[in-house]
Amino acid sequence: MALLQISEPGQSTAPHQHRRAIGIDLGTTHSLVATVRNSIATVLPDEHGRNLLPSVVRYGTDGVRAVGAEAQSQQAEDPRNTLVSVKRFMGRGLSDVVQTHQGDLPYDFVDGPGMVQIRTAAGVKSPVEVSAEILRVLRLRAEASLGGDITGAVITVPAYFDDAQRQATKDAAQLAGLNVLRLLNEPTAAAIAYGLDNAAEGVYAVYDLGGGTFDISILRLSKGVFEVLATGGDSALGGDDFDRRIACWALENAQLTPLGARDLRAMQVEAREVKEALSSRDRARFHVRLVNGDAVDLTLDTETLEALSANLVAKTLKPCRQALRDAGVDIADIRGVVLVGGSTRMPMVRRAVAEFFGQTPLTNLDPDQVVALGAARQAHLLAGNRGGDDWLLLDVIPLSLGIETMGSLVEKIVPRNATLPIARAQEFTTFKDGQTAMRIHVLQGERERVDDCRSLAHFELRGIPPLPAGAARIKVTFEVDADGLLAVTASEQSTGVTAQVAVKPSYGLSDDDIARMLRDSFDHARDDLDARALAEAQVDADRLLDAVRAALAADAEALLNVDERAVIGSRIDALVTARTGNDRSAIRQATDALSTATDDFAARRMDASIRNALAGRTIASL
Repeated sequence: MALLQISEPGQSTAPHQHRRAIGIDLGTTHSLVATVRNSIATVLPDEHGRNLLPSVVRYGTDGVRAVGAEAQSQQAEDPRNTLVSVKRFMGRGLSDVVQTHQGDLPYDFVDGPGMVQIRTAAGVKSPVEVSAEILRVLRLRAEASLGGDITGAVITVPAYFDDAQRQATKDAAQLAGLNVLRLLNEPTAAAIAYGLDNAAEGVYAVYDLGGGTFDISILRLSKGVFEVLATGGDSALGGDDFDRRIACWALENAQLTPLGARDLRAMQVEAREVKEALSSRDRARFHVRLVNGDAVDLTLDTETLEALSANLVAKTLKPCRQALRDAGVDIADIRGVVLVGGSTRMPMVRRAVAEFFGQTPLTNLDPDQVVALGAARQAHLLAGNRGGDDWLLLDVIPLSLGIETMGSLVEKIVPRNATLPIARAQEFTTFKDGQTAMRIHVLQGERERVDDCRSLAHFELRGIPPLPAGAARIKVTFEVDADGLLAVTASEQSTGVTAQVAVKPSYGLSDDDIARMLRDSFDHARDDLDARALAEAQVDADRLLDAVRAALAADAEALLNVDERAVIGSRIDALVTARTGNDRSAIRQATDALSTATDDFAARRMDASIRNALAGRTIASL
């Protein structure tokens, strides 16, 4: 159902006065979309009233894709083609994935030319393509709720995402048909939502432990200015790691031999459910029926879970200490700690955060929704909509940027935690006499050696005058935009010869890859529309069948004769038969036929209901 755009009294309601903008939290486990309506940020639910979209995509052999809850329900039956937690693979190469996950996932990984890819029944898919499927569903949900096209979107990313991961996220949004207004750090988005909703001021810490990533940000909120002082974290630490600990515990205690992909996925699914249950109970049952018929039946208590996961919680505290040092503040200066991410619901996490910061964390905003709500506010502002609050966001870059110098060393030009957007320049010179060209290697990271940092790009500056070594003056300029994305320019000062590159990370997608994917999306646009229309027809059929069956159970004997019941029964059978097929037209026709056959029945039920309500009543009493 489309939501109406309502203005304050005296304000224009012309459509061009209000631009439809959305904020999207693209999460490892769940994703969601929000918008601002009448100065209030609100999450947009799907047609079933669900706010959270599971970040799961299943590719079938028939080319049909399932996204969200439907795909999630099939992950144990088809683990190789049901892709979960792909956010962890964004902007990452095969070596990164193998090192992080050590073969615990059932996927057939392929070392693609851009980033790691996954072989599925529908072909080889990159994390960007999978993420685009999730973003596309959220875009369609927003368009249906708001009643029109979306002007733009702010998409959140972990604060510790590097340039490659940010570019991959932006590529996914482009592939999903979204105009990205900005990439926004998740803790910063949470601070916006919390600060505006609570009129908070002072220095705050945002502790964000999601399904696949951990971030910590220190911000100063003052008179509408959101200034990020420092940020840190771990882009490979989250709720998935707690699930893995539980699954490994179950394997060891059940003394199982190596399991197949289906059993492993079933164990991981059960591990997550047990973890969530232990957030509100002291004990939980771990029960999985294996493919061979055997069963794993164990009981896990909170004490054991905390022992299994103690070092994971401790790993989140080290970046907290570093962020405080980088921000130049003490724990005593922190006015409040905002919890973000579903994994912060675990009691042991909340207890550890409270002990570290010496205060009870703030939990008055839903940790699953707060990031999307803050992103929606930022999108509303960037789209040009005027709101009741005037505020300014000063975010920072999470990792240092620099270039390679002689000896495979890294010279940092833009330091981490520098306020965005930013431009920094530094002069370099030639190493050999008569050198007329320079190869510039752009890197990101905090280590001093090239091998310990992430390579982002290479480019060459030619036309340098053949001067003695050390005489040429080469100015290298780094410009980082509000999204945290980088452009580099090198120029020789005496001649003005210039070379530049808009950095496309080594693990990002090339423009050709993006163009190919866009062509694929256009080529399959009709198929996608047909699949959506079929699904809508099936949903309408299911809704009508449920309603008619409930009405028959309640009133058929009293309100229908034998012939009428027979007619309705035959129409139900016809719709059930049509529903099992893929003929959208047949489903619609059968739905309309059943609806028409039950019109009189519905009228009689209404009349009977009114008679019952008025029985024994007088006009005076009414």
